[in-house]
Amino acid sequence: MNIPKPFLVLFSSFLILSCFSIAQIHGSKHSQALSQLYKSKLNSKSAGIDTKPFEAILHANATSIHPQEGLKEKDRIKSLPGQPKVKFSQYGGYVTVDKKAGRALFYYFAEADNQQAKDSLPLLLWLNGGPGCSSLAYGAMLELGPFRIHSDGKTLYRNRFSWNYAANVLFLESPAGVGFSYSNRTSDYDKSGDRRTAADNYVFLVNWLERFPEYKGREFYIAGESYAGHYVPQLAQTILHHNKKANRTIINLKGIIIGNAVINDETDTRGMYDYLASHALISDEIANQVRKYCDFSPNATIQPKECDDATVAIEKATYFIDIYNIYAPSCASSNLTVQPKKASILKFDPCSEYYAEAYLNRPDVQEALHANVTKLTHDWEPCSDVIKHWRDSSSTILPLLHEFMDNGLRVWIFSGDIDGRVPVTSTKYSLEKMNLPIKTEWHAWFLSGQVGGYTQVYEGDITLATVREAGHQVPSYQPARALSLIKHFLDGTPLPDTKRYN
Repeated sequence: MNIPKPFLVLFSSFLILSCFSIAQIHGSKHSQALSQLYKSKLNSKSAGIDTKPFEAILHANATSIHPQEGLKEKDRIKSLPGQPKVKFSQYGGYVTVDKKAGRALFYYFAEADNQQAKDSLPLLLWLNGGPGCSSLAYGAMLELGPFRIHSDGKTLYRNRFSWNYAANVLFLESPAGVGFSYSNRTSDYDKSGDRRTAADNYVFLVNWLERFPEYKGREFYIAGESYAGHYVPQLAQTILHHNKKANRTIINLKGIIIGNAVINDETDTRGMYDYLASHALISDEIANQVRKYCDFSPNATIQPKECDDATVAIEKATYFIDIYNIYAPSCASSNLTVQPKKASILKFDPCSEYYAEAYLNRPDVQEALHANVTKLTHDWEPCSDVIKHWRDSSSTILPLLHEFMDNGLRVWIFSGDIDGRVPVTSTKYSLEKMNLPIKTEWHAWFLSGQVGGYTQVYEGDITLATVREAGHQVPSYQPARALSLIKHFLDGTPLPDTKRYN
């Protein structure tokens, strides 16, 4: 799309679709890098959907599988600095996805915290979005991983709602240039995009399963949030393609689950502005001006001045709130504390990103994780500073969801209902575009006697679920409800209903 500069700047600030707070958005180097990334995404030539698989290799063969003998034990993490004692095993390290380029992706793996069931519980891959944000920063350390980081940036405390109570959880920093993942051919960072990401993630998985052969054949699920609404379905499609190409199950994919997900640009954008209006963050007059003058369709070119004026007004109206959680407090100070502040899993600290950045840049932490072995020329960042361009990004991934239905995959889409970045209105509008008959009508689901959110199931077994009082990063704000959600997804059981109002 060729969008005038004033609109593009605001449009990118609203639609970067990364996973960091408004405190970071205003003036930080993370924001600047991601703004530039999303501008290149908007100018991408690949605006439409290509129904061919997101692949760069024909099948898993000798050219893509590398020897993995002995590497699992080398990746074993004895203990992370400042962590409490645990009974589950942890691993961290690199998997090469392109030998010639020296391109390698970093992972962190927490086996299930259930010694009796870990050998039968599924394998779950978590991907954060951005594009360009770290699954180690957000997923592992701020959302669903086994630990959270204290305000001193040195010590960890347990997350009693970690998803490794329900599965063996694998976190991947992708693509190369994100977090500790790298390429020796730095020009690769300018070639980042949806296709390369899906292809590299697939090669990573095939090799990782060689390194951890006990998980071959295990039920496998992919989860993620935000721009991972692209990553997750594209990787799933690649897996299906290779399984069919090889006429065997290379990876035993059973389903995907995506949260506050970017899945259809036009409705994602329209839904965002409607959400802001419906929650009294912008005036009805400005909302009507957007509806009247702004064209968010994939083929839109130049926007009129009235649209530019409206979106500038929206930026001013929402500048001082956290658009990722419209009711959350902002971080008051980015400074670490000498002594850890009292921490609570149930009350998310809005400054947590700063703690993660400090912790993961510590040499002793990197050594324990087996990270930064090549001594990167840049610091570890929650969102990439080195990826400057995004080569290809489809305007919609809805056709992939139809493909998954045809292949019998379980598909859940969840939405924290106080996220203003990719809000529930966006997700509902996008699903409406699929024209699916309703199988189970909209109703509340419950946890501990309280409404956890609302859910609806469509024919073809696509489930939509909201999570009440959760922002963009659902497990950060509602960890208990998020754990209940993932348990029901993995078990293939409906979210718990009640009959009290019959």
